[in-house]
Amino acid sequence: MEPIQESVPDGAAATTPPASSAVRTRQALPPKGSCWYCERPLDSVRRFCGKECADAFDEEKEFTR
Repeated sequence: MEPIQESVPDGAAATTPPASSAVRTRQALPPKGSCWYCERPLDSVRRFCGKECADAFDEEKEFTR
């Protein structure tokens, strides 16, 4: 019997962070009354004004590690 080949090549898993880590990073940010990316005023619960700002924040965070 031959070994089963994994669908993820070696090294690819190490370079691609799981999507859930980005969500955990966002949830760790305290709400501050404005968007963490564009500074648009928000309520005291939300951290980002929309998906575009949240995604841009994650992308910027990835490049500034």
